[in-house]
Amino acid sequence: MEKVQPKLIIHGGAGSSLKGKGGVEAVRRSLYPIIEEIYSLLESGISAKEAVVRGCQMLEDNPRFNAGTGSVLQSDGQIRMSASLMDGASQSFSGVINVSRVKNPIDLAIALQSSPDRVLSDYGAAELARELQIPSYNGLTELRLQEWIQERQDNFKRTMAGVVAESELVETSNARRGTIGVVVLDTQRRLSVGTSTGGKGFERIGRVSDSAMPAGNYATQYAAVSCTGIGEDIIDECLAPRIVVRVTDGMSLKEAMQRTFAEAHEHKRDFGAIALDASGAIAWGKTSQALLAAYHNGEKIGDTLEVPVGTEIGCVFSPEC
Repeated sequence: MEKVQPKLIIHGGAGSSLKGKGGVEAVRRSLYPIIEEIYSLLESGISAKEAVVRGCQMLEDNPRFNAGTGSVLQSDGQIRMSASLMDGASQSFSGVINVSRVKNPIDLAIALQSSPDRVLSDYGAAELARELQIPSYNGLTELRLQEWIQERQDNFKRTMAGVVAESELVETSNARRGTIGVVVLDTQRRLSVGTSTGGKGFERIGRVSDSAMPAGNYATQYAAVSCTGIGEDIIDECLAPRIVVRVTDGMSLKEAMQRTFAEAHEHKRDFGAIALDASGAIAWGKTSQALLAAYHNGEKIGDTLEVPVGTEIGCVFSPEC
């Protein structure tokens, strides 16, 4: 197969507007080095699946984002994380739900790619971590602990935690959703996608995030999508598969995003999505105010951090854009 120019888009959540240029630049300093490293690896020839796992690991390791280190606490003060991986070439989905005490939940998702049982919940995921000899890890940060303590004092009036673990970076609003995601097209035109989250924060014990479901993370050989936002809204719209199936059925990626987000807007949903197709088109969409995403289009790095409020769809490196 003739080699193609790789493409890459990542996100660190969606929600309310970042506070001024300082917040924008702080998030860029977190996202851009990841884009640079993963793109360099793609140019060296690693697979889309390998690139997705490495990108998710780097985002999970950054305490600024709600995944891995820096995950939010649930109502009982515990961290429970979910992550999934889908390889478009094999159309294989794997993931873990509400796992604790691991540094990188995406590592469990990749380990399950070749398993006959490819989605495991808390106890099963913990047993897998033991089998893989993954060391126990505490991803709690002081900022997230103080956030939970304050919310407990307020009798958990808020329905979720902040997307970014530094309060000065975002408006004081409940409209902030935390997830990380990576979508990759490699030099062999293979697509892969991974999504990871610490959850909403303050939620009922046992609540399951869309990040560990195809609704929030889906890929075929034609397109791949990672979602972020209100998990229940993403599940209700079956967001990622809806976009991917439309591309598979012949729509351009931009058309699929436009139709899907128009429907979501009618239903008053609150979320965002990043996407790639096999031609190398990069797209993103949001119904929230902001989407913390950055991409490499084969020529340069760009991002969605200063997109005007009210702009729902963006598309780059595509004839339709």
